[in-house]
Amino acid sequence: MNTLEVGTIVNLVVSRETELGYMLMNAKREEVFLHRAETEKGLEENERVKVFLYHDHEGRLAATTTMPFIDMNSIAWLEIVGVQPKLGVFMDIGIKKDILLSKDDLPNERSIWPQEGDKLYCGLRTDKKGRLFADRASNEEIETLSEPAPETLRNQYITGHVYRFNEQGAMIFTDDRHIAFLHRDEGGQRLRLGQRLQVRVTFVREDGRVNASLKAPKEIAYEEDSQQILSYLEQNDGFMRFNDKSNPDDIKRAFGLSKAAFKRAMGKLMKEKKIEQSPEGTKLK
Repeated sequence: MNTLEVGTIVNLVVSRETELGYMLMNAKREEVFLHRAETEKGLEENERVKVFLYHDHEGRLAATTTMPFIDMNSIAWLEIVGVQPKLGVFMDIGIKKDILLSKDDLPNERSIWPQEGDKLYCGLRTDKKGRLFADRASNEEIETLSEPAPETLRNQYITGHVYRFNEQGAMIFTDDRHIAFLHRDEGGQRLRLGQRLQVRVTFVREDGRVNASLKAPKEIAYEEDSQQILSYLEQNDGFMRFNDKSNPDDIKRAFGLSKAAFKRAMGKLMKEKKIEQSPEGTKLK
């Protein structure tokens, strides 16, 4: 039985040189091929060399002196470098050959799959046939790696990657190893797995996790909403049929705002004496 296992880092000895590279051997005299392109310098017979074992494009066990970002006993952020809907996504592990994260390890909903440039926290695994695959970090592994957020983080901006979805929203693992929850009502956009986001911390929980939002703080949101209403008025000769009593669905269709947000923005403009309301609607002053 061959004890040279794919996905491992081993020290082997150069047993002989071939036309294309070198044959490496372990203590049990088992051999593996190291292509000349997979080493930065020429090697001598009996020289000891540290290599990573992987399967080449023809499925044969091969060696490289380039060390990957991860091995079978570690996990790291891996970048997606290709997407093949029938297979899954390919990930850069630091060697010339990209490693597949199977579609079986991705959501059924294709629209939330990661895209090229996104990153997922992954390790390596082999299947029953001994083939090497990327392996997404489990929730338990993320939780073990995480650190509690300090209370001072409230209203601060943090950055991280979406690592899973649940019925309420998305979970983010931040650069500082905090776990953040982004409720779907706080998103404001369609999210995908592995997407990098900058979010604002709205609440720090007792367990050290945080709630986050992609929405601007209320003061900024009020200003943006009120400017939107002013622009609408200016584009409609200074009058609109909307006021505080308007139907919420009509407001949503016209401005993309909830009635509560619309009323807050209108109140701001009234206080600034920029508009006046009547039963017929609202006009610029």
